[in-house]
Parts: sequence; structure tokens; C-alpha cells
Amino acid sequence: MTDPLFFADFDDTVRPGQRVVVTGDEAHHAVSVKRIAVGEGVLLANGEGLGLRGEVVDVAKRELTVEVAEVFDDDAPPLRWGVVQALAKGDRSDLAVQMATELGAQRIIAWQASRSIVRWQGERGAKAVDKWRATAREAAKQSRRFGAPAVEAASTAQVLAAIREADIALVLHEDAELHIAQVELPDEGFGLVIVGPEGGISPDELDAFVGAGAQPVLVSDGVLRTSTAAAVALAQLDVLARR
Repeated sequence: MTDPLFFADFDDTVRPGQRVVVTGDEAHHAVSVKRIAVGEGVLLANGEGLGLRGEVVDVAKRELTVEVAEVFDDDAPPLRWGVVQALAKGDRSDLAVQMATELGAQRIIAWQASRSIVRWQGERGAKAVDKWRATAREAAKQSRRFGAPAVEAASTAQVLAAIREADIALVLHEDAELHIAQVELPDEGFGLVIVGPEGGISPDELDAFVGAGAQPVLVSDGVLRTSTAAAVALAQLDVLARR
């Protein structure tokens, strides 16, 4: 079984033989919830793509000390992907964030689409973004990724700016004529996958996205839920990139 992963503060100066101390809630989860004990092996990540494997040499109530055995870099693929995820009701947004993180998304943009039933305003919006970040962090740990995706909220205007900055942007849409397998992908850079809410992307939003340089694409012969669409697209893009 793969060693469990926890996040800790360390940088690229860490070397085998040194010790890293995990503190706070992360250490409490490791010691009190996961019951990690002295002598067990663990993985630690700094959340920015650097990881290490080591042996636990000391535990306390809110502290875990690990002696470093190996240091790893989480090499990013040449073509990296982010997800623009429209806000969805209930736990569908959480599932979308979780699955996108597990499949390697390096940026997640919470988009307030015109047809989103959920509305983020003021303090509620700040708390919701924090929840998405926590979900992404836990999904990164579960999938043994050394980095968690950056999570931010965005308006349609900000999504348009992100599309213009991307090397490629794909809008998942059931009326698209082009399948994702037919898209010509760049060899490297940063791409965006854009997913609408339960009510779909409005015609005005779709026109604006296309005008900014995005391509509408199909990923299925059916209409997928907003919670699963990005994961399906990212999985297909991963296969296409390995050909």
C-alpha cells in the first residue's frame, strides 16, 4: 500500500537525513485520526510540487517528526490543464473539484455563470472558495499529488481573460460538432477546460468564449452532469497526450 501523504512546510533545500516537523491540524489528523506511529513510513508534500518519503521518528498530540529518506519533484507534464467550473448546487461542486484535482488539474476557477442556481456573495463567497480549496487539498493528498491546484473565483469577464491567456481552451458543450479526440493539442503550455452549470452555458456566454478563442467540444454521446464533465474531459486529454 502506498504510504499516506500529509502536507508540511519545507523547501527545495531539504535533504535525506534531515528532519521535517509536521504541526497543527495536519499533524493532528496524522496522529489522532490516521493513527500514524513511530517507525511508519509517510509521504510529505509542500503543496507546490515537492515531496519526500521518510520514517516517523517522533509523535506528539499535534506534532509529527519525519526523518527524510528520499526527495521527489512532482514533474509537471508539458501540457498542463486548468478547469473553469461553473457553480453547482448541493455537493456537485465539491465532487467536481475533487475529481478534477485527482486527475491533475493545476488550476480551478469557480465561475459564477448566468444560469448557476448557486450564488456566491460577500462572506458566503469567501467561505465557499475556502471550502473548494480544502476539498482540492484533501483530494491532492488522497491521490498522492505533491501540489494542490490553485483555486479562485471568477466572473465571466475574468474567465474571458483566462481564455485569452491560455494556449488552448475547450468549452464542453452538447451541441459542439468537434469531438475532443479531434482537437489539435499544443505540445506544451497551459490549457483550460470550461464546464457549465446544471442549466448549461447560455448562448451569449458561449459566443463570448468562442470569440475569446475557445473551442466547443464534445466529450460524450450523452449530456454529462456538471460534477463529472471536467473529469471525463481531463481523462481523455491525458490519453491523447500520451499517444
